[in-house]
Amino acid sequence: MTSRTRTSRLIVGAILGASTLALAGCAGIVPMQPAADANNPGCAPVIVRLPDRVADQKKRETNAQSTGAWGEPATILLHCGVAVPGPTTLPCVEINGIDWIEDDAEKPNYRYTTFGRVPAVEVVLNSDKVSGTTTLVDLAGAVEKNAATAKCTDLSDVFTN
Repeated sequence: MTSRTRTSRLIVGAILGASTLALAGCAGIVPMQPAADANNPGCAPVIVRLPDRVADQKKRETNAQSTGAWGEPATILLHCGVAVPGPTTLPCVEINGIDWIEDDAEKPNYRYTTFGRVPAVEVVLNSDKVSGTTTLVDLAGAVEKNAATAKCTDLSDVFTN
């Protein structure tokens, strides 16, 4: 083997080794399932405006239409095109002009679903890792692209003296 061949093999080996290390450091694709109405045209303006960082977590690539994920491991998951919620006894919170239904049945994982917006957007987050309020504030610029058609009400709005 000539010294030129040996040098070429060493260079190729070094490049392959560096490439392997670089790829090993990259976060993988987050596997997700699309929501039932993920192909709704109203999801496109939301998805294209998703921020690169949410609650200080870096955006990740997903494998499903109309989804988003942030964090390593993924601590925030977003689906556009989920079932539009109707009346509920779950609490509703307003963050930056967007009404969200809050479901804490699986604490520390919280599920927030937009109320009065079609298509509906759902965000699931791990409250041990990120703040729900910060997450929803960071996502407001994308979610507000679907205009509100209704607002949350509570019993004091319905029953007056």
